[in-house]
Amino acid sequence: MKLVSLILSVFFAFSMMAQSTSTKKPQIVKSKKYNMMLDLMLKRKVPEISCAELNSNYNNYIVIDTREINEYKISHLPNAIHVGYENFNLSKMDKIDKSSKIVAYCSIGYRSEKIVEKLIQAGYNNVQNFVGSSFEWANQSLPLVNSKNDTVKMIHAYDKMWGRWMTNPDIEKIY
Repeated sequence: MKLVSLILSVFFAFSMMAQSTSTKKPQIVKSKKYNMMLDLMLKRKVPEISCAELNSNYNNYIVIDTREINEYKISHLPNAIHVGYENFNLSKMDKIDKSSKIVAYCSIGYRSEKIVEKLIQAGYNNVQNFVGSSFEWANQSLPLVNSKNDTVKMIHAYDKMWGRWMTNPDIEKIY
C-alpha cells in the first residue's frame, strides 16, 4: 500500500509540472487535489456538469448511475436509474428518449465518462458526465438515498485508494 501511495505521489508531482504548461479545464470540484486527480483520470472530451449546476437544476435531468449494483444499493442520488458499468447495455436506455437531458455519474466520473461516450455514439444528444460524481455530491452534503428511498449518510467508497476522495466526515464510507 505504501508503494502504491509513493507511486501515486510521484505521478501527481510529475503531472502537476506537466499541467503547468498544458491547457487544463477549469476547477469543477471544490478540492484542488481532487480536481487535479480528475484532470489526470478523465479524458474530459464529453459534455460535463458540475455538482452545483446539477443540484440547481436536478429535476430537469434524468440521472443514471453507472456504478455496480452493490454500490447503488448502499446509496445513490435521488431518483437515479441504475444502468451499471461492467454489464452496461444500451437496452437499459430503451425507455429514455435520445433527446432527454441525461446526467451520468459513478464514484468520481471515470466510469460514467465511458458510458457517456457510448451514449453519444448511440445518438443520445443531450448527455453529460457529472465530474466528481457521487463523491463530490456527498462531499457537498447533498442527499443520498438507499434502495428504499430513505435518506442515508453512507456511500460505497469503492476501495481505500479511491475512498480518500470522499472527504465529508459526516458520511460513512462502506467498502
